[in-house]
Amino acid sequence: MINLLCEKIQKRNAPVVVGLDPMLSYVPEHVVKKSLAEYGETLEGAADAIWQFNKEIVDSIYDLIPAVKPQVAMYEQFGVAGMAAYQKTVDYCQEKGLIVIGDVKRGDIGSTSAAYAAGHLGKVQVGSRLLTAFHEDFVTVNPYLGTDGVKPFIDVCREEKKGLFILVKTSNPSSGEFQDRLIDGRPLYEWVGEQVARWGETCMGDSYSYVGAVVGATYPEMGKTLRKLMPKSFILVPGYGAQGGKAEDLAPYFNEDGLGAIVNSSRGIIAAYKKEPYAKFGAEHFGEASRQAVLDMIADIGGALNRR
Repeated sequence: MINLLCEKIQKRNAPVVVGLDPMLSYVPEHVVKKSLAEYGETLEGAADAIWQFNKEIVDSIYDLIPAVKPQVAMYEQFGVAGMAAYQKTVDYCQEKGLIVIGDVKRGDIGSTSAAYAAGHLGKVQVGSRLLTAFHEDFVTVNPYLGTDGVKPFIDVCREEKKGLFILVKTSNPSSGEFQDRLIDGRPLYEWVGEQVARWGETCMGDSYSYVGAVVGATYPEMGKTLRKLMPKSFILVPGYGAQGGKAEDLAPYFNEDGLGAIVNSSRGIIAAYKKEPYAKFGAEHFGEASRQAVLDMIADIGGALNRR
């Protein structure tokens, strides 16, 4: 799958992933009203609204980007109906030829970790049959429990040719409370990055490992260090746009081949119609606003990479 991700990024000339993180407040009123009219003010109504929202956005942008990243919490909050909407979103995006990065941030040990890996990336045994559940192409993983928590995912990735993005240095302001703590004179995120590189050596594609890393755009100097520590790890870069990350800060995350990183934007794309530069589209044409926001993001990042 990492080989396919590289191929799609090069084909689109767009190292961009769109986060499908649909808070109900992002969904235009006319979409919500239609769903609630059909299902009532229920979890099913809310879930249908976010599914309809996702579908129009995906229809508007799928030809521009290589991948999407649905954040599972935005669906889980609506219970079983929300998870059904998550599954429909994954299925639909894959039908459109998009790679799906399930932003699930799982982290546990033993049989629990193995069950998470099987449910999201692998297969489960049901009688005589092996069945897939959510079948994302990549997932995000929290490494706080060490190798015991990560190895079951790597085992499934090796078997299924799928991938991981492991949290190394996250984009949020309080990430430094733990991630920047010094251990033997070096910050924890560097130790984690080195371990990600070691895990990745056991699970390689053609040029990059199946085991990637999450490194926030909001810490470019740290990103530069981590790029050197993880030369074969693809980096998923959150924090661009709404969280303050700028295109000119992204160059160190990429390798000389122009690959090595994929930059996420969530509400900056899916809620673009609410922002002044795209207000002209109006809520009725929110998909068109998202498309223009994607085009602008691709141009912004491309320009920054060409200037390095």
